[in-house]
Amino acid sequence: MQESHLFEYAVIRVVPRVEREEFINVGVVVYCAKQKFLRALISLDESRLEVFKADLDCDVLKANLIAFERICAGEKDSGPIGKLDAASRFRWLTATRSTVVQSSKVHPGFCKDAMETLNKLHKQLVLL
Repeated sequence: MQESHLFEYAVIRVVPRVEREEFINVGVVVYCAKQKFLRALISLDESRLEVFKADLDCDVLKANLIAFERICAGEKDSGPIGKLDAASRFRWLTATRSTVVQSSKVHPGFCKDAMETLNKLHKQLVLL
């Protein structure tokens, strides 16, 4: 029988107008220490952003979301934050901030397979 492991996740949001606090869910980040897993799955639907009539530069937004994924993965070109351990990267990515790219509060759970959980959460919270 496969053991369940504690995991944490947050929803990645785009907040076109921070002052209005309206947002679109664009991704999920999952961290599971026991499985040495930290990964984000992001899907940006630009047509949904147009509903907000915000003056967002989609190229800059995409670059910021790619940076989020790179930091999550700890890639070489992810800067000083990307060099931290996985737990520190997760805490930095999910810290409260008032920017266009934000995360929800962190939520805990138990999973057997972190990748499967990431895909399930992405489908439920972003795609549906």
